[in-house]
This record gives sequence, structure tokens and C-alpha cells, in this order.
Amino acid sequence: MRDLVIVGMVCLAALVALRRPWIGIMCWTWVSLMSPHRYAYGFAVDAPVAMIAAASTLVGLMITKDRRDNPFKGSPTIWLAALMVWMTLSWRLGLDPRDDYAQWDKVMKIDFMVLVSLALLHSKKHIFALAWVCALSLGILGAKGGVFTIATGGSYRVWGPPASFVEDNNHFATALVMTIPLLRFLQLQLVGKWARRGMGVMMLLVAASAIGSHSRGALLAITAMAVFMWLKGRNRLVGLVVMAVVGVALITFMPDHWGERMETMRTYSEDGSAMGRISSWWVAWRLAFDYPFGVGFNAARAELFQMYSPYPEFGVFVAHSIYFQMLGHHGFVGLFIFLGIFISTFLMCRRIRKASEGHPQAQWCHDLAGMCQVSLIGYAIGGAFLQLGYFDLPYNIMVLVVLTHVWVTSRAWETEREVPSRWFRIPGVRSEAPAT
Repeated sequence: MRDLVIVGMVCLAALVALRRPWIGIMCWTWVSLMSPHRYAYGFAVDAPVAMIAAASTLVGLMITKDRRDNPFKGSPTIWLAALMVWMTLSWRLGLDPRDDYAQWDKVMKIDFMVLVSLALLHSKKHIFALAWVCALSLGILGAKGGVFTIATGGSYRVWGPPASFVEDNNHFATALVMTIPLLRFLQLQLVGKWARRGMGVMMLLVAASAIGSHSRGALLAITAMAVFMWLKGRNRLVGLVVMAVVGVALITFMPDHWGERMETMRTYSEDGSAMGRISSWWVAWRLAFDYPFGVGFNAARAELFQMYSPYPEFGVFVAHSIYFQMLGHHGFVGLFIFLGIFISTFLMCRRIRKASEGHPQAQWCHDLAGMCQVSLIGYAIGGAFLQLGYFDLPYNIMVLVVLTHVWVTSRAWETEREVPSRWFRIPGVRSEAPAT
């Protein structure tokens, strides 16, 4: 039954996408982030649901007139296109193009659909829809993991969707940390006490799930992100009290072996996993000097560790860092372009916040830009210890930021018609729901 529901939902969305291809983008994003078919037990597990969503979206893109002919709407998209070109060169000139083809193909599909998203999405409705899909795709899983953490007293680790980018507990934790600011943005837009409270509960459960993953990198990321979110908050005193109470409660709730694992951050030289990561970082650094184009999509090779690692006795490890992953795979140029994507996105958020000041109709842009900055901080800190350089969510956040920048700088509120809503705050439009 579960298989039929999941495949049926994807096929229905694919049919609608033929006429409204932006729906196909939402379906693709949902499948990519949540991997719902991996939670089935029959034919849906291996069904080509992502291909169905992508194919229908591309057909709809060719038919529809509601698209933008130029998807390159800002510097982040230029950086992304440059990275796609460079990664292709790195793959072709790498050590083993044949074995690396599958990973190149996967990454190119993700990045290509990002460009398709920028061509199809443009209105406030589209931006909100993408924010909801991104936030709930991982937020629902995070809430489920939070309930599991509380029910088991934090004794077991929380894992992500099987056979996905974030299957590993550490990867899943960082994805959840990045999701919390998106949930906060949506909470700020909700009308009604119970709706906002419900979103607040979901945020707490997602945080509990991230802590329950037993990920040391996620703990650092959520701490840095919480501080940055506090700085961006509207009421810093209340925010500080809430952060302190929730943080102490979550950490006190966790079992002793969780604390012992976090303590290993101070004694990393005695931890084989940590030393293996340091070994892989040395390999990536030294590879970048001998291979200007990188070695392709796999630097975790025994022969490379024997040649370049100062600690070959710890074995072969993947980079466990978005920075050293890109450095080892694609060299200094690849790392530079990769950083350019997210630095330019972060700076674009600042421009959005400045452009939206004094315009009540664009307050949501101010909120979204601030929360996207917080999410990128979580990615920058958590990603320093994880292999998530090709993960979809950061690029989806880039799409949200670029689309919002176009919306606010073009003063789209002067031409777009707002529809009264019982659920969201719409400045200048009377809502049937009472303000609280």
C-alpha cells in the first residue's frame, strides 16, 4: 500500500507538471531531500521516481510560456555554472573517469535541476512553495527522529533516509540543523497561536533529532547557528533565555555515552576516526598541488593515501569535509568556485535585507534572507566535518535566495496580486484570521 501511495503521488505530480512544470520542481525536491520511496518495502524502493519527476518537468518546461529564458539571475548561478564546467573537466582529466561517471552523472543532474528551478520559479507563491517543500521534507523526518530520541532517552542514534546523501547519522544531523532556520522562517509567516506553536514544537523535535544523532559536527553547527540566529532575532533577551533553557534541557537529557562521545572533540588525537579525517585532509591538500584539475570524484584511494598521507596506518578515509572534499576532488580552482557560490549567496542575503527595509510587503524577504544566512552558517560549520559538498539542500537555499533577490529588487509586490489567506501574514491584505 505504501508503495502505491508514493508512486501514485509522484505520477500525479508528474502529470500536473506537464502543464504547470513548477509542480515538477516541487516533486523533484521532495524526492531528492526526503527520499520517501526508500521507506517503502516493495517495488517503489527502486522505482525511478526522481527520473519521472525530472522528465515531466523538462517536458513542461518546453511547453510552458511561464518561464524565464535566462536562469542566470545572480552571481551565485554564474558560480554554479562555472563549477559544473570545472567538475566536468576534473572528471574527464581525473584518475578514473569510467568509475567516476556515476557520481558525475548524479551531481550534474542535481545541478542541472537547480538551473531549471531558476528558469521556472519566479513568484512569491513559488518561493513559499519551495521553502515549504525543503523545510517539511526534512522537518517531518527530523520530528520523527526527535520523538524517537525522547522515547529512547537518546540511547540510540538517529539515521537519515536509506541510500540518500544524508543516510549517515552525521550527515542527517547537519541537514536537520540547516532545516531549523527554514522552519523558523515559516513560523514567522504563520497566523494563529496554535499554528506557530505547532511549528515551534516541530523545531524542538528536529533539534532533539540532530542532538540524538550523536554527531559532534552537528553539535558545533547547531551551537554556531543558534548564536547567529540569536543575533538576527527580533527579541534578543527572550531568545537568549529560550536558547539557554532548551540547550541545557536537551544536553542534560542525553545519556552519559553521548557526553563521552562529545568529549572526544578535546582528545581528537586519541580517536581513530578523527585522525583518519586529518589524514584524509592532508591527502587532499597535497593532491591539490600535484593535480591542478583534481583527481575526479574519488580521492579515497589506497595508493594515494600511501603516497600522500602522513598517517597511512589509519587506513583510507573520505575527506569528511566539504572543503577538503572539493579540494581533493577538483583542486584549488574547484574549491574556490565552490566557496564563491555560497559566499555570494550569503552576501546576496545582506542585499535582500537592505532592499526590503521600509517595505512591509517585503518583510517576508527580510525574514527569509536572515534565516537562509543562519542555515548557511550551519552548513559552513557542520560541513567542515562532513562529506556533503554535493548535497541538494544548500543549492536549494541558493535558489530561494536568488529568487527572493529578484523579487524584492524588482518590487514585485507592485505587480503580483496577493490572495487573502487564513494561514499567512500578508501585509496590506485583510485576512479572515484574527491577528494574535
